[in-house]
Amino acid sequence: MPYQLEGRLLEVCTCNVLCPCWVGEDPDGGVCDGVLAWHVDKGKVNAVDVSGHVLAVLCHIPGNILKGNWTVRIYIDDKATPEQKDALLNVWTGKLGGPVADLAKLIGKVAAVEQVPITFAVKGVNGTLKVGKAIDAGLQPFQGATGKETTLHDSIFTTIPGSPAYVGKASHYKVNAPDFQIDLQNHNAVSGSFRFAG
Repeated sequence: MPYQLEGRLLEVCTCNVLCPCWVGEDPDGGVCDGVLAWHVDKGKVNAVDVSGHVLAVLCHIPGNILKGNWTVRIYIDDKATPEQKDALLNVWTGKLGGPVADLAKLIGKVAAVEQVPITFAVKGVNGTLKVGKAIDAGLQPFQGATGKETTLHDSIFTTIPGSPAYVGKASHYKVNAPDFQIDLQNHNAVSGSFRFAG
């Protein structure tokens, strides 16, 4: 297998809560502008150890998520070596197949790839994400009647195939990047774990 990766996801978008994209419906307001960040706790890509690194995708989804044609900006943490950066890009651009390639097929245009400092902090399923000077978000999960976090299973779309998504809301979501200017509170947020093998 070219890659085996496991870690955690933090995701925030401009949709209200809950984001319709996860169930294959059109996004609130007709478009979805979101950031998806995967922290690799442990993993290798073609024998390159990528443990401890983060890949984040800032994406403009122009309509129904399943129709694709996303425009994205990809960010990789600045501590990744050139070899680690290439390994992560090969997975998340679909070159190595597997479950991540299904997600990559939805991308129509990669507007930029940058390496910047990234803060990815998770306590329980609460999270904070900072991507250079471009993105700042914080998120908390919803809780059910028993006090356990609310989860979404077997949805038609997912950024963490095979794992439950913890749904919640973002305390804040700010983006200052080319073609993206966002400053919102209490919109959709998702966290979860992933295991990808391709």
